[in-house]
Amino acid sequence: QVQLVESGGGLVQPGGSLRLSCAASGRVHHITSMGWYRQAPGKQRDFIATLTSGGVTNYADAVKDRFTISGDKAKNTVFLQMNNLKPEDTAVYYCSAVATVNVEGATVHHWGQGTQVTVSS
Repeated sequence: QVQLVESGGGLVQPGGSLRLSCAASGRVHHITSMGWYRQAPGKQRDFIATLTSGGVTNYADAVKDRFTISGDKAKNTVFLQMNNLKPEDTAVYYCSAVATVNVEGATVHHWGQGTQVTVSS
């Protein structure tokens, strides 16, 4: 079992910045990667960025030059630094963690509760 709690969302003007945080608890030693997804009203949940336990990052094209994912292994926490925010970035942002659950390597995708990010003038 892994629990995830996001924080840092809010209202920001276009061109502004926010930093989201996600703290993991529970069986954190089974986590192989953590990441961020977002879901805008009326749309599906989309991939934003991931960070593996080995430090490898991956980004969606829509945010590659503006967002940065990082982590603090000692605190079991990942961050998402969001710069030059646009109205199209408005969404609920969800933290995720992939964890192994048995000796055969099966995995479970855990989700946080989400945090609202609104970009508006």
